[in-house]
Amino acid sequence: MPSEKTVDDGHSAPDLEIVGDRVTIHPTGFTGGPGHHDDTITERNLVRHMARFRENPFDFLREVSLYMSGTGWRAYDDVIGQPVFYNGFSDRIKSSILSSPILLEKIKELAEKRIAVEQEEGLLEIRKGSFDQKRTHRKNEIEGNLKEVVNTMMDDMICKMESKRFIRGAYYLCTQLLTRAYHQGVHVSSEEVLRLRSVAEEAAKKKQSIVFLPCHKSHVDYVSLQIICYRLGIGLPVVVAGDNLNIPLLGPFLQHAGAMWIRRSFGNDPLYHTVVQAYIDTILQQGFNFECFIEGGRSRTGKLLSPKFGILNFILDSVLSGRVEDTIICPVSTQYDKVIETESYISELLGQPKRKENLSDLLSSSSVLSLKLGRVDVRFQQPWSLREFITRQLTRMPTQMNNNISKTISYTERGRILRTLGYRVLSDINDVSVMMPTALVGTALLTLRGRGVGKGELVRRVEWLCERVRVKGGRVAHFYRSPTELVVDRALDVLGPKIVGQISGLVEPTYYAVDRFQLSFYRNMTIHLFITEALVSAAMYTRVKQGGGPTYQRISYGDLLKQVSFLSQLFRGEFIFPPEGLTANLENTLRGLEKDDVIKVTRDPSGTPLFVELSEAERQCGRENFDFYCFLIWPFIEASWLGAVSLLGLTPPLGEPKDVWIDYKKAQDNAQLLGKTLYHQGDLSYFEAVNKETLKNSYQRFEEEGIILVAKRKEPRTAPTMRLAPEWIPERDPATGKLLDRGRLWDFTELIAQSRREGKNRRDGATVSSRVLTMSDFVGRELFYSSSSTVPASSAGDLDVSTKQMRRKAIATDSKL
Repeated sequence: MPSEKTVDDGHSAPDLEIVGDRVTIHPTGFTGGPGHHDDTITERNLVRHMARFRENPFDFLREVSLYMSGTGWRAYDDVIGQPVFYNGFSDRIKSSILSSPILLEKIKELAEKRIAVEQEEGLLEIRKGSFDQKRTHRKNEIEGNLKEVVNTMMDDMICKMESKRFIRGAYYLCTQLLTRAYHQGVHVSSEEVLRLRSVAEEAAKKKQSIVFLPCHKSHVDYVSLQIICYRLGIGLPVVVAGDNLNIPLLGPFLQHAGAMWIRRSFGNDPLYHTVVQAYIDTILQQGFNFECFIEGGRSRTGKLLSPKFGILNFILDSVLSGRVEDTIICPVSTQYDKVIETESYISELLGQPKRKENLSDLLSSSSVLSLKLGRVDVRFQQPWSLREFITRQLTRMPTQMNNNISKTISYTERGRILRTLGYRVLSDINDVSVMMPTALVGTALLTLRGRGVGKGELVRRVEWLCERVRVKGGRVAHFYRSPTELVVDRALDVLGPKIVGQISGLVEPTYYAVDRFQLSFYRNMTIHLFITEALVSAAMYTRVKQGGGPTYQRISYGDLLKQVSFLSQLFRGEFIFPPEGLTANLENTLRGLEKDDVIKVTRDPSGTPLFVELSEAERQCGRENFDFYCFLIWPFIEASWLGAVSLLGLTPPLGEPKDVWIDYKKAQDNAQLLGKTLYHQGDLSYFEAVNKETLKNSYQRFEEEGIILVAKRKEPRTAPTMRLAPEWIPERDPATGKLLDRGRLWDFTELIAQSRREGKNRRDGATVSSRVLTMSDFVGRELFYSSSSTVPASSAGDLDVSTKQMRRKAIATDSKL
């Protein structure tokens, strides 16, 4: 990434930078910083920087008065979209919700059910009058009570966008806080903003909503999007937020700024479910913009999580049912130089209980008012019609289109549309995301061998990585012609010495990862671009790790396909693969690696691959490119291997019953404890493999494969339990009771282990197998004996074991690379 080097051949649009009140257009296509600009691109300041009270109290007070009086653009009057922020807005929304046909129908249905119960129990007999009079009077009474409950739900739930003066003050406050933490401001692409404004104008004419679906890495996500919409005059979206943030002071503030509070779990409450659906219907019917996070909660790992379908299902139902004609989907990517919450994320991933949200924590995240965390980059994918998306999906099904599609498509077809929608949005987010300098430096540091890396080599690998990102169709954040060395310095400064250390007194500055766990958060931001190359390299590694000459390290195409298929199935919930399918993706990846001179493919006369091996050029350079791809995937392979090893320890001891059910969460906690032990004893290569999110994903894969059975009882707040499926239970030595290294689960674990990294501290072998089995058995035996959760196979929870597990396995069959 040398000075003056262009990105994307200079065809990208300029960046729009928002820092405080200043909006600046920068030239795009350069990896530099503020410097020489093209003559055709000018920098313009719409308003000045925000004043600081200590530096200039008079200007500070003047700016506050401008916001409160609504001078100029601050008035937020000429908004693209439906009218918001006026007195009576909340009452109007409440009235619309209460008149919703689906809500009125649900209230009548629940009242009828209650009347039937009271009639059966003879409770209506104690009332005076004829039976019909008593029944009608009691039904009206129940419906009135249910409407009072709905009123209470709505007061707690709906946003209260009532005052423009409030939103002006909220914008000023949030911008002050955000630009103190992210001192280089919020950057967006001017082309994307112009396109979004055009879409918003068209949607406003049709009274259609724009549904923003951002990724979720930080609490700053929704603040930055609201600031952008406010500053650019687009109607602020109603934001779906978990009620865990509805805390004193902060909760009312966010609710008046557009937050819609929902419970983290609806439980068995059909009325609440219907109120949420009626509210979302109302928002979309009246053309108010809407925002929810496609991943549900914040990603603690840096990469995109699997889509959560709760709110997405409500949106889909609104359009499928015909209650809403159409809505516009806009995937959004928000990337950071540094995420404020990463330290707390690491604590949670290592097993510390999540702390309850409170205002002081949010404001004092490492002293947020004095942080210098770089910048925030927000990118908007090309918006698209949800109705058109649904129509395209239905053309592939036998279902006929009509006014109420939701009644004619099956549960399976609806689920397929919902899943396709979720993964389409994730793919769009990945496509539009930019790679920040911290992600580039973090990736380079964690994919190089050795204790540390010199400055020159680090710069060289960052340049190589930038080039690979562009070749893969990704985007590198723009730095306006600054040399790569300055970009690397900037990233190191933002990451800080607690994450990346520097050794002084050497021939050149040398850097090393101090906190590899936290640095992996930034590396994971790039992995989606190279996931197919990583899986192919990990599959080839099964031969490369055996050593010897090139002939010994080559792998047949059949064996490569088998291992890649296994790994892609293993990680189908971790990564988003290209939609072309396993064989096409593998062929495309092989051709790409062959073109880059990383591998050599031997083909027959018809072009069919026969063997795959490292190229001579790759061997000459010390396998640095091949190793890069392996380093990306090895921590995830390690985590899956750890999960499988932990299952071995759940084998019932000799003489004990085979149907003991173990607390599901305790089993995962024990897997984490086992992993920490194995890491410190040298049998686990990556400490980040013990993070509970990756282990949780592994257990979900094991459940889908039928390796473990999971039972969920119908009683509320009862923890799910699990046990090994009978056909997967390993053998024990009948004399000693020791676990034997054979059987179906052992073979599965070994298949994962074939792609594990070997190093100077660990080699695969009988000694390691014996040691790991003994430790897993010890940890599992303690859990087995201490477990008090025993759920018979014939219990009510068994429905979840048989039905849900079969469904999960069925829908996962098309999720391979």
